[in-house]
Amino acid sequence: MKVAVFGSSGFIGKNVVTSLQKICKVYEISLRNSCWVNDVEVDTKVFLNLVGKAHDHDKIATKEDFFHVNFDFVKDIFKAFINSDANLFIHISSIAAVEEFESKSPLTEENVCRPYSWYGKSKREAELWLMKQNLPEGKKMIILRPPMVHGEGDKGNLLLLYRLISKGIPYPLASFQNRRSFVSIENFCFFIKEIINRPDSLSNKIYHISDDDLVSTNEIINIIKQVTKKNTLDVSLPKVLVKTLAKIGDFLPIPLNSIRLKKMTSDFIVSNQKIKSELGIGKLPLTAKEGLIKTIKNIKL
Repeated sequence: MKVAVFGSSGFIGKNVVTSLQKICKVYEISLRNSCWVNDVEVDTKVFLNLVGKAHDHDKIATKEDFFHVNFDFVKDIFKAFINSDANLFIHISSIAAVEEFESKSPLTEENVCRPYSWYGKSKREAELWLMKQNLPEGKKMIILRPPMVHGEGDKGNLLLLYRLISKGIPYPLASFQNRRSFVSIENFCFFIKEIINRPDSLSNKIYHISDDDLVSTNEIINIIKQVTKKNTLDVSLPKVLVKTLAKIGDFLPIPLNSIRLKKMTSDFIVSNQKIKSELGIGKLPLTAKEGLIKTIKNIKL
């Protein structure tokens, strides 16, 4: 089986390509090549779309930037899929298409979508467009919504926490207790391989994927301490004070703002039961804690 991977240059893409090479023939397509459509090989069976814009570290990205990558490119890739002999299109969306900050009960595929950022809104618009398309007989489309994916090469919030603890800086948010869903890159790749091997087992088009169990930010801090062997103090600042500082950070360039505080301290729970049930998956390769330990051990500053 031959798989065309779009968006393979990021940390998710690199890991997915390496993982898939163990079970099938994989080749990478770059949309930076204006003639990329000509690079699609005739005997390709699977299109895997990992193209996406999630971060805006420099705070200069516009609505158009997000929609160009997360919506316009999706349409182009899907049209190429329709015109090919491939029979499976896997599109990686995001749980941000449903919710971005807080969910005290597990988010399922039936939840009302409430995207907040241009990232979440562009991901949701791509989903809506895809769901309106007519699929010819013999072709199948699967849309996956992962929460935060972490693994080797990840440069997200885990790296920020790692830098904090590895420098011996006390963690100031210990007074907040939360539960959050993540998905390790190993479990992410496992889901992809299971879908490729058994696409006919899936009855729907949109599925949530995540680790089986939940972890708190305080647990992540303790894992980082164990890995780095840093006995950094935890500081339980009053929640009112922390929230006030976060509001100040909404206007001044300090490390904490309201959005970052929500992402670090709120409950955010995602259900993976639908896809596990339909694929007959019992236990995922890694627990949430095992995945985090592996990621943190591979962080390189």
